[in-house]
Amino acid sequence: MDILLWSLIIILFIVSFVGIVFPVIPSVIVIWVGFFIYHFLINNDSLTWWFWTGMIVITVILLVADIIANSYFVKKFGGSKAGERGAAVAVIVGSFITPPFGIIYIPFLTVLVIEMIQRRTAREAIRASIGSFLGFLGGSVAKVVLQLIMIVWFFIAVWF
Repeated sequence: MDILLWSLIIILFIVSFVGIVFPVIPSVIVIWVGFFIYHFLINNDSLTWWFWTGMIVITVILLVADIIANSYFVKKFGGSKAGERGAAVAVIVGSFITPPFGIIYIPFLTVLVIEMIQRRTAREAIRASIGSFLGFLGGSVAKVVLQLIMIVWFFIAVWF
């Protein structure tokens, strides 16, 4: 039975990385399901309150990584406050419209339109939109790193 449960945990951890490309898969929730399977069905003693607290903190960071990264890069590349807000909303909306690519092109187009409406030059609007794309890349890299930290921490907590 343990082999089956461990196999399921490992599959869930792998699927969590698929969620970075296909945002409709809630990566962090998939990881937590793996944690809960271990805790409730295999061993409820090895995961300490330090582990659970750390996972909660990392989870919060993961949930806002795309939004923060997108807004940051839009601002850094000359986007307006409206462009930043639009990018944050577009990341969420884009992940549902046409996954997995909606999370890339919906924020890009949203920022472009918002900046053009605000009478920015085409060059300035495109620059801010490129910031949105770089925000997606930055958020994705951050999510990969944070998910790896969560999973490695889990195995350290379980095995040591």
